[in-house]
Amino acid sequence: MDLTGMTVVDAHIHQWDPLSTPREFSGLAKLFRYLPIPLDVAKKLAPKLDREFVGDPEPFIHPYLPADYRTDVGDVPVEAIVHIEVEWSGKGQLAPANETRWVASLPFGVDTPALGAIVGAGDPTAPGFAELLDAHQSASPLFRGIRTRVEYHPDKHIRGHNRPPGVLATPAFLEGFGVLAERKLSFEAWVYSHQIPEVTALARRYPDVTIILNHLGTPAGIFGPVGRETGKNPGQRRELFLTWRDDLTALATHPNVVAKISGLMMPILGHPVPPRGEPTPVPVLLERISPMLHHALDVFGADRLIWGSNFPVDKPITTIGNAAEAIATALTDHGADATALDQVFRTNAQRLYNLADF
Repeated sequence: MDLTGMTVVDAHIHQWDPLSTPREFSGLAKLFRYLPIPLDVAKKLAPKLDREFVGDPEPFIHPYLPADYRTDVGDVPVEAIVHIEVEWSGKGQLAPANETRWVASLPFGVDTPALGAIVGAGDPTAPGFAELLDAHQSASPLFRGIRTRVEYHPDKHIRGHNRPPGVLATPAFLEGFGVLAERKLSFEAWVYSHQIPEVTALARRYPDVTIILNHLGTPAGIFGPVGRETGKNPGQRRELFLTWRDDLTALATHPNVVAKISGLMMPILGHPVPPRGEPTPVPVLLERISPMLHHALDVFGADRLIWGSNFPVDKPITTIGNAAEAIATALTDHGADATALDQVFRTNAQRLYNLADF
């Protein structure tokens, strides 16, 4: 199943230049730029949790800009994109707004897809959160909401953010989240799958805030072993799937929640990383992701699912074209018709991010 004849919105991409803008991985990028040994040798020196998360550091050590995305998108008919914050590390409480300003300055819409919306970084527990939201909105009229780094995994050998578990339920987070609600901005929740109940509790407490679950909840290890003890055998992976399934079902009962079909090719899910330049083919992807997509379609419906490529983070596993084809095929195999595909790949993102011109 391909997307020929459709117009597509890619609702989850990242742009970066770690050599000229402050990113958490800028030091690594600059090191690799001058390291006099091959990348494939040097990456073996990196911590295992970082190697497993990125799969291949190559996309992270170079700029990834509109022309790079244009090359990667190939024949997928993407008309507009939504940029999601990615590890900006500037100093000062208003620094994340500089990423919004930087993204808005990039040459989208020339011979590349248009920039439809920007989701910036912001921490509701931080001092000056309201001022940061104002700064984001001043930086670009395309600013629509925030994403906060709260990902945590009980397997300490799986990469997470340096935050304790349960952040989404703390009084400080909830107080700041109320400021987000007052401004009618959205919240992108990137969590590991065991944190999905925390997102459910947040959705229950703030039913008027649109919450977008990134990457279907990122069940690390669902396709293969990662970390020290996660997904190490088929029985454990089956148990992981069943827990993810039940938690996603509970989350979907809240109508203010939308789920992103994105990040399903992230290496941390347990995909074997193929040799560079040999993307995982569609039939293999389809076999892995179909059960997840079938369940997501059952509980959220086509009107609350949106597609995003998560490029270039997913690039070590496959291409945008292969991923989009596998997702469209899996949905079609489970009863999605042309109207449903149009919702998932275009109109839901238009509505959610207020993309009036696309």
